[in-house]
Amino acid sequence: MNILLIEDDEVLADGLMHTLSKSGFRLSNAVTGAYAEQLLQAQGFDLVILDLGLPDMDGLQLLRRLRNQKLAIPILILSARDQMDDRIEGISQGADDYMIKPFELRELEARINALIRRCYGGFTHMIEVGDLQLDTQNQQILLNGELFALSAREFAVLELLMLKHGKVVAKDKIAQHLSSQGEYLADNAIEVLIHRVRKRIETHAVVIRTVRGLGYLLEGTIDD
Repeated sequence: MNILLIEDDEVLADGLMHTLSKSGFRLSNAVTGAYAEQLLQAQGFDLVILDLGLPDMDGLQLLRRLRNQKLAIPILILSARDQMDDRIEGISQGADDYMIKPFELRELEARINALIRRCYGGFTHMIEVGDLQLDTQNQQILLNGELFALSAREFAVLELLMLKHGKVVAKDKIAQHLSSQGEYLADNAIEVLIHRVRKRIETHAVVIRTVRGLGYLLEGTIDD
């Protein structure tokens, strides 16, 4: 699960990245709104944590820009602005949740997991496709309840396809998802990786379909 943290307070950002990475999340940090937009265009993220007091623009301005771009990603505002009007404005501009600083780390993790469940996995932290289960809370993929051994690249690709199961995922989105972890794969290397993952899961009631010209689609071959 890749998170973009948009926060210019270096101490707070370092603390959040350290704590959340221990919980299995992968984080990148942007200290300005402009850099955040560049990262969101270049890489694949599953969730955004947004501070409103950015040095180059107001966070609400950035929020509006992202929503105007039809960016379908959960956004959690993390701000010292604690008035009811501020919270209402943040939600009305397109934020999915709003937390006030200072905050408890345990509550932040709970809010993140709740957003993931709501946006990707219904009302459970387990996303099931065929015989596979993606545990979004513990960042694991299971096969019939047992840990499914995968390489880091295989896990990243299958995680993305399971999060988006039933929807076509473009090849460039897979490339962005991998690049957010410090890797870059050319188109032919992605095709090889998809083929390898496809072979790993083909006997487990799930299939990766190629939608020519569009991307890849993960589906269960039986009712999930």
